[in-house]
Amino acid sequence: MARSDTATFDTGSPARGRGWQLFWGVLLIVAGVLALLMPAVAALATALVFGWLLLFSGVFEIVYAFQTRHLDGFGWRLASGILTLVLGVAIVFLPVAGIASLALLVGAFLFAAGIARTGLALRLRPRKGWGWVLFDGLLSIAVAILVAIGWPASSIGLVGFLTGFTLVFNGLWRLFAWR
Repeated sequence: MARSDTATFDTGSPARGRGWQLFWGVLLIVAGVLALLMPAVAALATALVFGWLLLFSGVFEIVYAFQTRHLDGFGWRLASGILTLVLGVAIVFLPVAGIASLALLVGAFLFAAGIARTGLALRLRPRKGWGWVLFDGLLSIAVAILVAIGWPASSIGLVGFLTGFTLVFNGLWRLFAWR
């Protein structure tokens, strides 16, 4: 039995807010293209945003640690907050070192993910498509090795271009996902 007093609109519809989605997508693409044209500026901006996020996160962790000092683990919560705060301050005041650190983290992630995907591919063999997983894993390992070989000299370009490509592709999916 249907009720006539209930709303009949779908709040989860992709069409709802489509204008803002398009606007945000275009803005992300423009920012991404600018980042690709100026990778050093993009890398600096990325490192500074990351540094400030860590700094504020550290402050909040320290405040939380003191608010819950009567619970077990106070020292660990406080130490975690202090380390996060110190890392954030270091990146904000030494952003080039922060960029180099981000590049090294990206390389380490690519290497670990490449190892995991290669192992997954070997586990999936002979299923259909296992070669693509293997290709992805080996390519990730190769890119990680290139990052390591070029580090720290290539850090600014790497972080800047990754930021730019990420912004462009995030903008593109917002434009085309619900067409």
